[in-house]
Amino acid sequence: MESVRFTINNSLSAINEGNIFFPADFRGTGSQGAIKMALSRAVRSGQIHRLAQGIYFVPVIDPVLGELTPSPETVAEQLAEREKVRIRPAGAFALHKLGLTTQVPTRLVYLTDGHPRKFKIGKATVEFKATTPKKMALAGEISGPLILALEGLELNKIDPATEKRIICLLQLEKPTLLDHDLQLASGKIYDYLVRLLKQMPP
Repeated sequence: MESVRFTINNSLSAINEGNIFFPADFRGTGSQGAIKMALSRAVRSGQIHRLAQGIYFVPVIDPVLGELTPSPETVAEQLAEREKVRIRPAGAFALHKLGLTTQVPTRLVYLTDGHPRKFKIGKATVEFKATTPKKMALAGEISGPLILALEGLELNKIDPATEKRIICLLQLEKPTLLDHDLQLASGKIYDYLVRLLKQMPP
């Protein structure tokens, strides 16, 4: 048990501040129970912090702000990278990332080609929702999240000011990627975006 603790403590000292990690990263150093116990001791000593079940991080201490916790987005991105899955912002979270709403969501929903999961980071809830290959095939950095954001809205109730911002976003997307993503959109979103595209200056 002590050898496992010693090995894990050495490994923890090599992890960069702010990085997240998982018990599975220490497989091969001992049994699952021994690894969890060693991590629990490191949490109690303040060497590491537990963000959520099975997710830990090395704290960053800012001289002015004090201890900094990784943002929910950072955790989601690192978790997806760790599990070798893709994630795509969706719903209200996608609207916020695109600047189409000033309301900061407390529920960050990502579509994924991996397993569904949900966890809390501070006051925010992060959710990975399994989806279809078609939705994961959206390629545009703007048109992809936009299509996923519009899926949860009543399109006929979107106000003119928001539609102008959508048109501005569409102008920023690469035409080839926009055309690609339009073909993957549902019929109603396709018709809606095509109508807005016709309002764009030549």
